[in-house]
Amino acid sequence: MSRTNRNGNQVDWVRAGVFRVGRCSALVAACAAWLVTTVTADQAVAQRPVVPGTGVELLGVSDDFEDPNWRYIPNNPKSTEDIDDNQRAPLGKSSNGRWYEGVKRGHPDVVQRVPTPAGGLPGSQGSLLMRSKFTGIPGMSSGTMHQDDFICNVQYRLNRRIDISEVPSVTTRVFLPPVAEWENRSGPHFGFRLALETTAMIEEEVGFFKMKREELGNEIYWPGMFIEFESKDQTRKPHDYAYLRIRSNKNGGDFRGPQITTTGWWTLGLSCTPDGMVHYYAAPGIDELTEEDYITSQFPYSYQAERMRTFFYNVCSADDGQRWSTSFIVDDPKVYVVRPKGNIQTAGRPKTTSRSR
Repeated sequence: MSRTNRNGNQVDWVRAGVFRVGRCSALVAACAAWLVTTVTADQAVAQRPVVPGTGVELLGVSDDFEDPNWRYIPNNPKSTEDIDDNQRAPLGKSSNGRWYEGVKRGHPDVVQRVPTPAGGLPGSQGSLLMRSKFTGIPGMSSGTMHQDDFICNVQYRLNRRIDISEVPSVTTRVFLPPVAEWENRSGPHFGFRLALETTAMIEEEVGFFKMKREELGNEIYWPGMFIEFESKDQTRKPHDYAYLRIRSNKNGGDFRGPQITTTGWWTLGLSCTPDGMVHYYAAPGIDELTEEDYITSQFPYSYQAERMRTFFYNVCSADDGQRWSTSFIVDDPKVYVVRPKGNIQTAGRPKTTSRSR
């Protein structure tokens, strides 16, 4: 099965030697049922989804990795606050000031500008490779899956958060290497996520005896998509299998999204509408996203987003001190808004996404 993109090129959905799936008709029916079940309940009270990339691009808050002098300054050892409460300052940062190490989980072991793989965006000479061996405490293997963060410096370069009424969205291209080069491990391998804020009841410790109480406060949460892999060596099934895992539904649970049936370049996108809902899109290839690439709309954790801080990538590995994570390459991540507020620098005229192919 294949689809034709707007450039007239066919993108294989099932290709020999990549991910093979039997009983295609049953799969299509199951996917259709999943989509209806997942979307209908929440969309009954939702605004129309906005295709990521609609509006105007915000300048100075993303990257194209075209500068040959681009480099990352790791300032190792990296932070592992989520494991041992150790922030290990100073944190890593990129030479152009557009990326920084996450204080919670630290940065990938390798952050490197590389030549853009074949089939990438026209004219692109540089992209960004990320991979890790020790995703937990530096130099200490745990044998338990951990993840590193690589965070785009959106909030601080704008000197403010993006209000959800501005209808923000983010798009990115991600290069998936051939299956033989993936870390041979079932589980999440890569993530693309937003950092959002809302007002919610937050549990805090107060007083000498650290009594716990709940009160309204600013809650940060991180919805997005993970590339999930099921290794045939672990599942004992005839073939490897990969899919997008969505974070999250209104109860905070992840759920299975579309199957990944080809490697190479993919385009992923996340958007937020003024009702606080998050919308998820993905498609193989490098074309701009369209309505046909829609996956689902959710109020993750039953939260209604009020502000967007930034977006970031996750790199996951077994943290066994032996295997490297799958080497994912990203290119040209961009932030857009439909209704920009205040003195904010944008590129060009508003872009709308005509939804026909």
